[in-house]
Amino acid sequence: MVEIALPANSKIKKGITHAAKSDITKARTLKIYRWNPDDAENPRIDTYTIDEDDCGPMVLDALLKVKNEVDSTLTFRRSCREGICGSCAMNIDGQNTLACTKGMDDVKGDITIYPLPHMPVIKDLVPDLTDLYAQYQSIEPWLKTDTPKPQGEWKQSREDREQLDGLYECILCACCSTSCPSYWWNSDKYLGPAVLLQAYRWLADSRDEATGDRLDDLEDPFRVYRCHTIMNCAKACPKGLSPAKAISEIKKMMVEREV
Repeated sequence: MVEIALPANSKIKKGITHAAKSDITKARTLKIYRWNPDDAENPRIDTYTIDEDDCGPMVLDALLKVKNEVDSTLTFRRSCREGICGSCAMNIDGQNTLACTKGMDDVKGDITIYPLPHMPVIKDLVPDLTDLYAQYQSIEPWLKTDTPKPQGEWKQSREDREQLDGLYECILCACCSTSCPSYWWNSDKYLGPAVLLQAYRWLADSRDEATGDRLDDLEDPFRVYRCHTIMNCAKACPKGLSPAKAISEIKKMMVEREV
């Protein structure tokens, strides 16, 4: 008989239940993933109760209230509060999303909050995105041209500019990539939805003159073709983008240049 043991620190245990204040008028319970690399303890789920009548409407507001008033050790990323920077990406109520744009009213019952799935955890709700950023760097996300640089800006027609709609809005929050089973299983080789969306953003840019080189770099059994069009990425994207569509366009470009 084969026995399979889970890695150390992979079993989540019940954590601390913090007592609610006595004067709460509208109670809301948050169950939050906690893990500290500085001790040898397994991850745990701590329970907090806040007063919705004394809190902003978003899940990020609830997290800030917990950190400021209940437990200052709670660790998470946040910055813009506008859905622009992508730093507060996490798994809320089983869905990858942004805490700053996810309303508490959108969640029925207790609010469960975990870090983005699959990624190594630095602490609490902070995932380690080092590998994803390295993959992003590998696609060389900048304009590449052989034509001498003009005195002003690189000009582009209105029609060509419209080809970038649905691509440039990506904020690299990693909600899509961390919802993709192919990326879970092959993240060391498969670039994933977020990076491939960005790769197509430069392939679709009429000002870029390195299309052939970019496609050569993507020509690999794993870098692009691990996408099976499950569409989890499109469902998870908090900006309403479709990485799956961008990936299909990359595959089409690869086929067309071989014909």
